Amino acid sequence: MADRLLDGYDALLFDLDGTVYRGGQVIDGAADAVAAARAERTTVRFVTNNASRSPGQVAEHLTGLGVPATADEVSTSAQAAAAVLARRLEQGDHVLVLGTSALAAEITAVGLVPVRTATGVKAVVQGLSPDLSWNDLAEASVAIRAGALWVACNIDRTLPTERGLLPGNGSLVAALRHATELDPEVAGKPATPLMDESVRAADARHPLVVGDRLDTDIEGAVAAGLDSLLVLTGVSTAADAIAAGPEARPTYIAADLGAITAAAADLAIGPKPGWDLRTEGDEVVVTGDGDPLDLVRALCAVSWAALAPPRITGDHPVLAELGLTRAR
Repeated sequence: MADRLLDGYDALLFDLDGTVYRGGQVIDGAADAVAAARAERTTVRFVTNNASRSPGQVAEHLTGLGVPATADEVSTSAQAAAAVLARRLEQGDHVLVLGTSALAAEITAVGLVPVRTATGVKAVVQGLSPDLSWNDLAEASVAIRAGALWVACNIDRTLPTERGLLPGNGSLVAALRHATELDPEVAGKPATPLMDESVRAADARHPLVVGDRLDTDIEGAVAAGLDSLLVLTGVSTAADAIAAGPEARPTYIAADLGAITAAAADLAIGPKPGWDLRTEGDEVVVTGDGDPLDLVRALCAVSWAALAPPRITGDHPVLAELGLTRAR
């Protein structure tokens, strides 16, 4: 294993919402982390499940937050969804678009025709839009029930913002699932189309996926056979990581993106100095006085090795701070 995390990978695939920024606010350490990767000539790729903005708009937003980026460094779930549709449909076929003009533009770019009504469509593509209405969902329901291919850009239940967690595209996909009793084909994380496209665009042989969500970023990395870093700046918590199933277990855990210049061994899952974890039946008793995140990494190792997540006990206040158990 390389000394520094950054040294072990030829590309970093950064998630955005909850990892680099929250809405209009950059997350502490994100700009410095991206700059450090660029300084080492490590390829940087911004990979987002959010389909509401074009790559150019994403790059402009990042640059405005102090994270310089160009459109050709951005991969979106809208692009991935358009690529899925292009492989399945004929040139000139009509696609009902539930989403922004940015999503419609990606559909046009692959030779398909974006429309807003169900008549004569061969497919429905669904991405997040703040202007989505009941009428849009009704048109999609008609088309899907008539046999149209249904592709969801992503199924994120929530969207991290500076105001907190707001409904994501997955919440609206759930409404159509309930209405049609059918499931969409998914283009974004954790499905592989977006991840595969990102690796190809980065021309990477050994990339690292960096994100804040176990159910999208990390699960997507696992599905694609890639190493991953979970940062605790967004949706998933330390408790979530400890309870994660095999399909969503990160290679490394860190507080934020500043960790990319830290030693890889320090961030890896496994026993850590300063903490003693003693297994007693279905319980893990915690004692010690080390780094709180080292405790998380050590608990992940113990929990993941067990047949079922063990109950964590002990009177250390760090357990309560991490939301793992009550302080006694």
